[in-house]
Amino acid sequence: MGIIDNFIGFISPGWAVKREAWRLSLEELRNYDAGGYGRNTNWRVANSSAEQTDTYDRDIIRARARDLERNSDLMNAVVSAYKRNVVGAGYSMQAKTGNSELNKEIEKLWNKWGKKRNCDVTGTQSLNQMIRMAVARKKVDGGILFIKRYTDQGTIPFQLQMIEVDELYNGTLAPNIKGNRVVGGIEYNTFNRPIGYHIKQYDLSGMGEEKPIYVKADDVIFYFSKKRPSQIREMSDMTFTIPRIRDVNEFMNAVSVKERIAACLSVFIKKATPREGFGRGVAKQANAEYEGKTISPGMIKELNAGDEIQVVNPAGQGSDATSYTKLQQRLIGSGQGISYESVSRDMAEATYSSARQGIIEDELTYSEEKELLCEILDEIYETFVISAVLCGKLDIKDFWDNKDLYLAHEWIQEPKPWIDPKKESEANMIAIKTGQKTFKQISAENGRDWQDQIDDMAEVIAYGKEKGVDMSAVLYGDVVVTEETEEESGK
Repeated sequence: MGIIDNFIGFISPGWAVKREAWRLSLEELRNYDAGGYGRNTNWRVANSSAEQTDTYDRDIIRARARDLERNSDLMNAVVSAYKRNVVGAGYSMQAKTGNSELNKEIEKLWNKWGKKRNCDVTGTQSLNQMIRMAVARKKVDGGILFIKRYTDQGTIPFQLQMIEVDELYNGTLAPNIKGNRVVGGIEYNTFNRPIGYHIKQYDLSGMGEEKPIYVKADDVIFYFSKKRPSQIREMSDMTFTIPRIRDVNEFMNAVSVKERIAACLSVFIKKATPREGFGRGVAKQANAEYEGKTISPGMIKELNAGDEIQVVNPAGQGSDATSYTKLQQRLIGSGQGISYESVSRDMAEATYSSARQGIIEDELTYSEEKELLCEILDEIYETFVISAVLCGKLDIKDFWDNKDLYLAHEWIQEPKPWIDPKKESEANMIAIKTGQKTFKQISAENGRDWQDQIDDMAEVIAYGKEKGVDMSAVLYGDVVVTEETEEESGK
């Protein structure tokens, strides 16, 4: 009851009872139990925009996630699972201009540019290494920014600079363009579209902060997941599993300490009589002091006369640790959309069918990240081609008239090893024969270009014929050697 109800109850208890009865009736008329305050008395919530919800907790959540990244094996297990599956061995680019010679030229230049001395302004990471780090930073920090830099350090005058979200200037700034707004270091127009980014600047030591610089949005790629229309900044992907990961760490630390103590064999000697003797003239000996508050292996210690030992032996942690951590790992994995096996690397209870089903479900989760990452790579690739044309590395006469044609490309991720090669091969064979998949689709799933694969097969068969070996029979049937001996040829 509120203040008004208490006052009415003091003046007229009858009125107060009627008010409370009507209030209870109103609660009964609610359509959703989750919206009532019967069992949810302490569940008080409020609706607000995404930025209003996130802005007060964003920095502290990021700091806690980074702390777990430095100190928690379970946190790194989740992040590593995403790096392995979203990026893995990297992505291969296949140009689709319609001109095979031009495709090879572009792909050769792209592979050269992807080396660390050409694509990274710092010259320390290749493109694949940069995107692996980007995936990890998105999981932990919530996002990362790629800035397009135009320098003379690499093969073409285009390189990438990666900066952390901490470097977005959060102070009060006037917009660069009148009518815009600056929130969280990003300048937005009236449609909440990013127009520019205000980036902090530090001295060489990284301690002193200088005046921030302004970078146009066309030169910035902000890699983060947007979960609400009103969201304008990043939030750590690990937000909803951070408390559980920390609880597991604290639990395991407690179990570890308890088990170390339980493993210590110690002896305490209890004296039946005092050590200092009797009479006034006898010098008194100091009582045994219990200096150490810990138990060490092989410790032998005397007790004062009359002292007793009481052992505190909390039971259950060691025996329940396995089941508890398994449960927590399952919840953490499911919260991140991946299986327990991906997080724990524990395949002891997995069968082929369960492992295969787990991989399929996990792949649906990873595909969302792959889609977002490929959009980042698309923009990087398009800027690469334009820069290569402008600097003369690619000679395409009608590029500006048919830009979309010459920017066409495809990303192919390096394939993962099969769980059971025989079963997977048989499944692919059945899929081709029944029309469920094409040879092109299966080649792409294996990280190969279908045309290159056919060319390789044709080259092997042609070379085999040249040497008198029927390689088509080797590949698709029994081995047949057609080369004749000198004696046979003379007959």
